Amino acid sequence: MNASRKVLVVDDDPAVRKSIDRVLTSKGYAVITAADGEEALRKLNEEKYDLVYTDIRMPGMSGLEVAEQVKARKPWTPVVIITGYGTEAAEARAKAAGVSAFVHKPLSPAMIEESAREALAEPTAQVIALPTAAPAPEAAPAERRSAVLNVLLFFAAPFIGLAYIIAFPFVGLGVMAMLAARVAAKNPTLKAIGTVVKHVVMVVAAPFLGLAYILLFPFIGLASLIWLAGRALTARTKG
Repeated sequence: MNASRKVLVVDDDPAVRKSIDRVLTSKGYAVITAADGEEALRKLNEEKYDLVYTDIRMPGMSGLEVAEQVKARKPWTPVVIITGYGTEAAEARAKAAGVSAFVHKPLSPAMIEESAREALAEPTAQVIALPTAAPAPEAAPAERRSAVLNVLLFFAAPFIGLAYIIAFPFVGLGVMAMLAARVAAKNPTLKAIGTVVKHVVMVVAAPFLGLAYILLFPFIGLASLIWLAGRALTARTKG
């Protein structure tokens, strides 16, 4: 018996609806009828159907439109098109929508019963949603800038340390000379001696200062290039 199978028959011709209803009900199907496409879609929204029959030509919504709506909303539901003048274009459109079969008028009880049995025997298409990997979150602009600056500092650190080592003795001597000059300025004799010492120190220190500039200049240049590159990369990440 097919009492659990519910069939919706959509046709504007009452005689066709009654004919299909009589044949399928006698075979144990539960048959519900609709006179047009709009009524059929309302009933489809209200209840679950195992099979839909629809006439191809009806006032308002055509059978092809009904079939397309059914397959779009419930793709697992088989649809059988009833037609008295099928065309190749109509059949191609119906097949594209996923229609199970065509039955041509005039309908015989055997045609109705066989079309229902074959349509319901088709394997039900099941759509399984496979889990997809979540897209990796894009790094924030601030994080990208921080990473770029960390890389630049990593490469610049040895040069900066070397520059400090070279410059430190000269900075210390400069501080000592400044303090000595302040003390000597209070005593005329020491002031005169300080002036002489100042010139002597300048003469002695000049080669060392020149050497320091020569040694530091490449590092200063490299630091400038790294700084400019960092600004360019930061501006690019912002863009």
